[in-house]
Amino acid sequence: MKTQKLNRPIKSILLAAFAVLMIMPITSCAKKIIFINSSVVPAAKGYVRVKTDNNKNYIIKVEVSDLAEVERVESTKTTYVVWMETDEGNAENLGQLKSSTSFLSRRHTASLETATSYKPVKIFITTENGTNVQYPGRQVVLTTESFTVK
Repeated sequence: MKTQKLNRPIKSILLAAFAVLMIMPITSCAKKIIFINSSVVPAAKGYVRVKTDNNKNYIIKVEVSDLAEVERVESTKTTYVVWMETDEGNAENLGQLKSSTSFLSRRHTASLETATSYKPVKIFITTENGTNVQYPGRQVVLTTESFTVK
């Protein structure tokens, strides 16, 4: 009886330690990069998280809030596209920002999550006439500083 009572706390401690060890590799490797304040959309704020997966791909998650509707920034454009500058100096189209508003809030948020085998050194967002563009347009809305990822 006494052994069973002692085993319960030990099992609980071991289970908690195991849970912490499982979570740590997922969160500790991600690098958070803040977007620079924008003169184009001054209210917009956001960040990028970059981490590597087991296959040595880069997982990139972009989160932006208070980003104006694209037509208000440039009337002839239809979408925001996220770009990545690679360590080789190329610009790669990562995809379209998906925007939404909360049910009880007027706050506009937008996000994108993707994976790439190219090493990112800078992330930026432009206004475009669609998602399948090969080169970034002139209107850069948000950008990060250059950064390094291990």
